[in-house]
Amino acid sequence: MSQLEFEKPILELEGKIAELRNVSNDSEVNITEEIARMQTKANRLMQQTYSRLTPAQKVQVARHQERPHFCDYVKALITDFTPLAGDRNFAEDYALPAGLGRFQGQSCLIMGHEKGHDTESRIKHNFGMARPEGYRKAQRLMDLASRFQIPIITLIDTAGAYPGKGAEERGQSEAIAKSIEKCVRTDVPIISVVIGEGGSGGAIAIAVANRVYMLEHSIYSVISPEGCASILWRSGEYAQDAATALKLTAQDLMKLNLIDGIIPENAGGAHRHKDETIAAVGKQIQTALSELLPWNKEQIVKDRREKFLAYGRAA
Repeated sequence: MSQLEFEKPILELEGKIAELRNVSNDSEVNITEEIARMQTKANRLMQQTYSRLTPAQKVQVARHQERPHFCDYVKALITDFTPLAGDRNFAEDYALPAGLGRFQGQSCLIMGHEKGHDTESRIKHNFGMARPEGYRKAQRLMDLASRFQIPIITLIDTAGAYPGKGAEERGQSEAIAKSIEKCVRTDVPIISVVIGEGGSGGAIAIAVANRVYMLEHSIYSVISPEGCASILWRSGEYAQDAATALKLTAQDLMKLNLIDGIIPENAGGAHRHKDETIAAVGKQIQTALSELLPWNKEQIVKDRREKFLAYGRAA
């Protein structure tokens, strides 16, 4: 597991526990009580550390490469998954996979950002940064979901839309704007969960939803802390200050009434408790669907539109 700087004391303690367990297995010396004592200490330290993470530390956790990704959620939560590809105009975008399947027996369309698990898959999925064809594919599939009247589930995990020259030449900003518009107008329920990073327009392009949730240690912001620091302070050294000022944590956004709920992560983060995190996300999606089903087409669009028009208004 890749190390986070603030986790070093925990990892050192866990390393000592592992060594003691090896000694216990290889000798007749009974050190079970010592192992139990150190494990209790490690658990307590983990709980204390993760209960007081700074915004900058939450950014590190949200970006952890071993957090469960889109494909992990689909594998665990969606049955009869059938991937759908291409924008019928230019190409397939592997950064934004999508398809039809069943969630708890309910037919649905699911799409989201996929960063990849190793070097090869990260390159294939472009580190979760979608190009214009990805967002045009999203528009096409939202129309498909509307045609068959099935709900849409989106999982957000991207540093932002891909900023390359080719993407800009093919109309990146227009594709994102049209995707946001399509989300607003689609007459079926949309449920979005930020499972890692929710970066800029690349995230909100598929996150204009009737219900928006965030994992406890995920982030959601108009710009990355590093990007903000480079613009405001002309130096990446101020990224930690930017992370605090941006109010990008789930807790900050909940206070600002920009999301509908926070999905708890076990102490140690989603990268340590993948199965439990995926199950918690599935439970929240199920709850949201039960609240939205059955739906009235006009009302579901009206509620979503009013929800996002209310963003930024004083209470």
